[in-house]
Amino acid sequence: MKPFRFAVQTSQAPDAAAWRDRARQIEALGYSTLYVPDHFTDQWGPLVALTVAAEATTTLNVGALVFDNDYRHPVVLAKEVATLALMSGGRVEFGLGAGWMRTDYDESGIPYDEPPVRIDRLEEALEVYSQLWDGKATFAGDHYTVTAATAQPAPLATGRPKLVIGGGGRRVLSLAARHADIVGVNPSLRSGAVDAATAQSAVAELYEQRIGWIREAAGDRFDDLELQVLTFIVAVGGDRDEVAKAIAPGFGVSEEQARDVPIALIGSVEEICDQLVERREKLGLSYWVVHDPEMEAFAAVVDRLAGT
Repeated sequence: MKPFRFAVQTSQAPDAAAWRDRARQIEALGYSTLYVPDHFTDQWGPLVALTVAAEATTTLNVGALVFDNDYRHPVVLAKEVATLALMSGGRVEFGLGAGWMRTDYDESGIPYDEPPVRIDRLEEALEVYSQLWDGKATFAGDHYTVTAATAQPAPLATGRPKLVIGGGGRRVLSLAARHADIVGVNPSLRSGAVDAATAQSAVAELYEQRIGWIREAAGDRFDDLELQVLTFIVAVGGDRDEVAKAIAPGFGVSEEQARDVPIALIGSVEEICDQLVERREKLGLSYWVVHDPEMEAFAAVVDRLAGT
């Protein structure tokens, strides 16, 4: 089993000073990583935000959860990520996804292709990144044609950034299992929004199925993978049964299923620690991401479990 790690996803702050203070606080509380999403909603641009967070800290990893491949060409983003890795001393976790939020595409006018097309494009991009990290890329596919492209600065001193790919469907999780260092195990986002279908796909038995897909596709790589969960509900001090009763109708699941959804962590510090240990033993989930409003209350869990 992998040791526990914890991260905070955050998207903006009142000003630059507050952002630096938040990054330092996340580091001081024992979290491993600061993540920023990548959407066209009310959030800061991830590359600048991550650079400032890395500059304000000394040990904290930074990364996007995750960059949308559809509006970031691999040759362009590889240079930015390599530069961030150089400037941060290698403290970058490179999250990359096929794109999912329909409003991003509606707002930008970027075509919202069907999932198989977006995943095909992501798979081609991963090959381009892999070649670029080796120094030079030449590739001709259905979506990208790259000729003798170089990733300068090359991430040689710090090594390749750890690759994070997440998803809730079999194909993207299988792709992650073959290529990523960190696999985010998520509900299904096929509808392009966080909706009832997403909630219904978050039950524990479907997470067991997803872990099976990852294991099958990873083969000998499986034991080297970190399995990550982005939480949706965190209530330190909450009553697990009462919260399950409240959320079950919205999730469209039974109260018993709602009580055990992996994306929810509810209870006393001791109870949440027990939940995390149980989920690691059963599913191998060791890398947990909470959001900034919960990070202080959740720090007691981090203090007990990080690195164990």
